[in-house]
Amino acid sequence: MLPWLQQGQSRSGAWRSALASDASLEQAIQDLDQQASLRGFGQADLAVVFVSTSFASELSRVLPLLQRRFQATHWLGCCGGGVIGVDRNGQSCELEQQPAVGLSLIHLPGAMLQPFHADLQNLPDLDGPREPWCQLVGTSHEDSVNGLLLLADPSSSGIKDLLGGLDYAFAGVPKVGGIAAPHGGAGGSLLFQDRLCTGAIGLAIGGDWTVEAVVAQGCRPIGPVFEVQEAKRNVVLRLQSHRLETTDAGQPPVGCLQEVIARLNAEDRELVRHSLFIGLASTSFSLAPESEDDFLIRTIVGVDPRNGAIAIADSVRVGQRLQFHLRDGRTSRSELQHLLEQQRQTRFPPLGAFCFACIGRGRNLYGEPDVDSGLCRAAYPQLPIGGLFCSGEIGPIHGVTHLHGFTASWSFLCPKEADQPGETPPKPPRG
Repeated sequence: MLPWLQQGQSRSGAWRSALASDASLEQAIQDLDQQASLRGFGQADLAVVFVSTSFASELSRVLPLLQRRFQATHWLGCCGGGVIGVDRNGQSCELEQQPAVGLSLIHLPGAMLQPFHADLQNLPDLDGPREPWCQLVGTSHEDSVNGLLLLADPSSSGIKDLLGGLDYAFAGVPKVGGIAAPHGGAGGSLLFQDRLCTGAIGLAIGGDWTVEAVVAQGCRPIGPVFEVQEAKRNVVLRLQSHRLETTDAGQPPVGCLQEVIARLNAEDRELVRHSLFIGLASTSFSLAPESEDDFLIRTIVGVDPRNGAIAIADSVRVGQRLQFHLRDGRTSRSELQHLLEQQRQTRFPPLGAFCFACIGRGRNLYGEPDVDSGLCRAAYPQLPIGGLFCSGEIGPIHGVTHLHGFTASWSFLCPKEADQPGETPPKPPRG
């Protein structure tokens, strides 16, 4: 059994993270080099770099500048609307919409680390065998992979096909990551080994290490669960609920929504104006009672006042369950706190964590900074973390990998013992 270990130490594994916020790229990287958390780390197995879009015109210089000062076998990263990390005082910090560079140096003895680059325009056939997908990742067999980190360029289409293919080839393996933020620079958004690129990059993790995923969607349901009676692609045309005054033929979703809103209090009715989402069932088609995490949260992209139809940012099927949801800071805070505590109580202590948070979270959601990262540090004091504010987040719901919005997807890197049967993870001390 592993003891409760902090400071990014687990047996002989090590993880150190640092964050710099100087407006000059050279000065920011020099600042990283001078921070005590990274000083003297030596050769890392993996270096993960997150850069704000403030440096979009200089992205091609990021890796050369870092590689003059730090040594690592594998390098990957990307740019985002903000950077999450640990400041020089050891506090969790989320630098939004400002110059920032975050660096995590990680030593993983006994790990299988396989970086890969994917051209999203030339992916293997989703109806073909698994082998081409394993070859894309660079592994000979799906059983050798315990987790995947994924980063994608926002200019590239095909990310959903990539996620579907990787789920097909590596079923049950956690896949966590994000979409880089759009920017006006040239050459792409992804930092891979020694170059800047587009498409998607990733890291397959195996051997003595594994990935644990925590996905916080930050919404709560309102009203009953509906069944989709008529839909066309991403447009919902008719819904039915046994709890509302709907006919056997159902009614347009706008009419159902109006009935739901009529039952809300004044505070929730105000939230409907700017924080309304739709949850699509991620499991069965039955109308049996379900938990909140049975739903995949999707954005409403349009309403047709002529027929009361609602268009959402995903395909919809007849018979699928659907429920309206509201998003607010209090719900998001409570949900993430619950999920992190559940993780802490049931899993082995992680070596470190990456957070991929929507650019709509942070101050926009909570009205104050550092909430998501602070909740993680409250659950795991002194845990090294790195992360990015993304334009789309990748993470599993009920074992299926999805592309999310307004979500915080956490990837915890843990010793493989966390997956071994018959072992009970130790409970860390409180306080």
